[in-house]
Amino acid sequence: MSHKAKALMILGTASDVGKSVIAAGLCRIFYRAGIRVAPFKAQNMSLNSYVTPDGREIGWAQAAQAIACGIEPTVDMNPVLLKPVSHLGSQVILQGKVYGNMGVRDYYALKKKIWHKVKESYLRLEREFSLIVLEGAGGAAEINLREHDIANFRMAEFADAPVLLAGDIERGGVFASLAGTLDLIRPRERSRVKGLIVNKFRGDPTLLKTGIEFLERRTGIPVLGVIPYYDGISIPEEDSVALERKIREQRPFGPKTVNIAVIRLPHMANYTDFAEVEREGRVVMRYLTKRERLSDVDVLILPGTKNTLGDLEWLRHEGWREEISSYVTQGGRVVGICGGYQILGEEVADPLAVEGKREKGRGLGLLPLRTELAAEKTTEKVVARSLLNGVIPHVEGYEIHMGKSEPVKKVDPAFKILKRGSRSVRETDGAVVEGGRIWGSYLHGIFSNSSFRRAWLNDLFRAKGLPRPALQQRRDPYDEWAGHLWKHLDMDRIFALVGSKKPKKYSWRGKGL
Repeated sequence: MSHKAKALMILGTASDVGKSVIAAGLCRIFYRAGIRVAPFKAQNMSLNSYVTPDGREIGWAQAAQAIACGIEPTVDMNPVLLKPVSHLGSQVILQGKVYGNMGVRDYYALKKKIWHKVKESYLRLEREFSLIVLEGAGGAAEINLREHDIANFRMAEFADAPVLLAGDIERGGVFASLAGTLDLIRPRERSRVKGLIVNKFRGDPTLLKTGIEFLERRTGIPVLGVIPYYDGISIPEEDSVALERKIREQRPFGPKTVNIAVIRLPHMANYTDFAEVEREGRVVMRYLTKRERLSDVDVLILPGTKNTLGDLEWLRHEGWREEISSYVTQGGRVVGICGGYQILGEEVADPLAVEGKREKGRGLGLLPLRTELAAEKTTEKVVARSLLNGVIPHVEGYEIHMGKSEPVKKVDPAFKILKRGSRSVRETDGAVVEGGRIWGSYLHGIFSNSSFRRAWLNDLFRAKGLPRPALQQRRDPYDEWAGHLWKHLDMDRIFALVGSKKPKKYSWRGKGL
């Protein structure tokens, strides 16, 4: 099958080896080289999602990769998104819209229709762009899932894409995982692998010399780079395994930092909301996996969730209700985003059994509102005016929720919605009580707005009696990461794989190299 666009695919030996961010960095390099490039991932399983300008839902990784390409995210970049709602089933998002909740066997029964949609989306991208950077899913040699795979080598073959195979040395056994993956895949799949990448290395790279030489002799495939561990990476990562790593590496709270705690709900969604906050100087963010004292916490966040009633029950069972109540009584600050906003209310009802058998649940009672879950999902890009911490006139965000929250008594809103998609509106969102100490909103992505984020953080620094950190000029995180890859990958060979010549140097300025 002939294709208009060139293609390059990034596969991995496992989840969280760096496929998403390597793809994003290469997207930025190709974009800076003047190539019209777009990302693609056939099937994504993630609770971190993003709303495209036309109100459709895709995985956050492909939205980030689109930003790296200098283009707007579209649904064709991630035609299948699976959002787990239990240990056995997921909500299936097909080309940006909810298809239904189903178990794995029901999903596999739809394979023919799903594969048709995947090809349809890819071919649309191919007509518009000259290069597609594809990302695989999980490990490339999951032989128990090979029959149903649409995201890895089946997609590479359809796109006629050369493959770069990445492994993570930090978790150990990188040479075995790379060689083992190559041994388990089919010969025709192996012939597509044109280069190996060792990611997340700490230390002296010369110590890898004998291992790399052995790997290249054994496999006949060149190692195209050893990427040193990059502490400065700030491109949001979406894999649940990445969150586990984040939790292992998080710092302790201290008296001279603003300490932000996020309760890691069992069905937590869109933890990418807080990526920009984590990057701020003198801010420490920790994800709490079990009940603990909140005495050192300056603000507590209840994040989004894919199962509000289930997570309400978990909070009760784990003793979080009492801990949060005590924290608030002592003057603590609490923020709820999307499902967390619903949890802060007085009641969540589910008359249509959207989330399962529970008909209703008692909320934390911190906001005077009642939520009723609905069968139809709201997915909208919005522009709003913040009414918190002084008026911020322009805040961009997006909604992804199934339900509507109504106040049970008069309460101040958190935002005034000015635009939904392309429509001008005059609506309100969220609720604020206790002079701004407790608030919630349906809006994802608000902390990515620098003016809103800084105003919110400045209020926290002031409340703790700490001087506000000087505003630092940041480089574009995609440029920073792309520059790191430029130094440590064999870009001559990688450009040759996509039929281009590597530019002479990488420039931080302008849109070219």
